[in-house]
Amino acid sequence: HVDLLRERFGRVVYGIPPSVRPTGTPGVGPKVPGRPARADRRATAAGAQLAAIDVHKHYDRGHVRALNGATLHVDAGEFVALTGPSGSGKSTLLHLFAALDTPTSGRIVVAGRDLATMRHLDRYRRETVGLVFQLHNLLPHLTASQNVEVAMFGTHLSRTERRARASLLLAELQLGGFGRRHPPELSGGERQRVAIARALANEPSVLLADEPTGNLDSQAVQETLALLQRLRAERDLTIVLVTHDPQVAAAADRCVTITDGRVID
Repeated sequence: HVDLLRERFGRVVYGIPPSVRPTGTPGVGPKVPGRPARADRRATAAGAQLAAIDVHKHYDRGHVRALNGATLHVDAGEFVALTGPSGSGKSTLLHLFAALDTPTSGRIVVAGRDLATMRHLDRYRRETVGLVFQLHNLLPHLTASQNVEVAMFGTHLSRTERRARASLLLAELQLGGFGRRHPPELSGGERQRVAIARALANEPSVLLADEPTGNLDSQAVQETLALLQRLRAERDLTIVLVTHDPQVAAAADRCVTITDGRVID
């Protein structure tokens, strides 16, 4: 939990420098047949809400290649599902969009800004993107309301304002009477809705979800999908969601397949 908070809030909460900073060298990597010229890709990225351009991500001194020249553009307000086999690079790409990791090479561009040139990534993670994980990552010793309030630490909001906003968000997600309950007292679907409320706490323009329905039953899956669709319409959210479930992928505007670290379809 400490690592999660450090990654999300950086020095604002802990008084330490952010744990990740972009250090990749932009614009390198092998050419892939069928891709537009680099100038064209940059022009396209400038008009997209999210863009990954020739992104490579290597681990273990290059022995593990999670991404191999992935290129993807996501328009503002679009709902995109990332699919593909396990280990194909889906979650890695999502983490790069969230600035929880940095590319080995290539560019990640959000609303026309290259993350490699952004000075305050802690602010970006806090204000621009909302993150939803498969296992919720709620703090079990905090109440549902307090878990939502955590996301607002480091903002200009007072304690009273944070508490009021958390209450409003929980009510919006049909959890109005659950604010004082702790995560172990909630069902899987209810915990996921608390996690979504936390992700929306600072009114992000982008919602990134990594297998958010992976541990839910069929009814909770349908409820979560309906909730995401409603939130997108009401808040004009851009949503990128990683999933293995064809039913979940079918709810998106566009399904993108990633294999061996490349966007192939």
